[in-house]
Amino acid sequence: QVYLMESGGGSVEAGGSLRLSCVLSGYTIRGNCVGWFRQAPGKKREGVAAIYTVDGNTNYGGSVKDRFTISRDNVKNTVYLQMNSLKPEDTAMYYCAADPFLQPSDLTTMHFTYWGQGTQVTVSS
Repeated sequence: QVYLMESGGGSVEAGGSLRLSCVLSGYTIRGNCVGWFRQAPGKKREGVAAIYTVDGNTNYGGSVKDRFTISRDNVKNTVYLQMNSLKPEDTAMYYCAADPFLQPSDLTTMHFTYWGQGTQVTVSS
């Protein structure tokens, strides 16, 4: 059984930072594409960032490219999303997802096989 567990969400003031973690269980991180997605109430889910765990290749959504950084620790089987300079519009439920065949360029397809339950990020102005 494959499980993804997100953590690190919370409430922060605009301009602050948070680091989200996604731990994969029952499935090795190696050979996977892992992505972060977010969805706010009344809005469609959007891709935030993705990483190919083999070589560290990444891809970012346009709205977060210069503020967020995705990384991975293959030993810990964990993918991180460092979020800096947070804005109120970043408020959303953040989900991590993994797929053994996709690439970071497939971030916008959202056709990832395994999904976590999400962690809430709230940015106040």
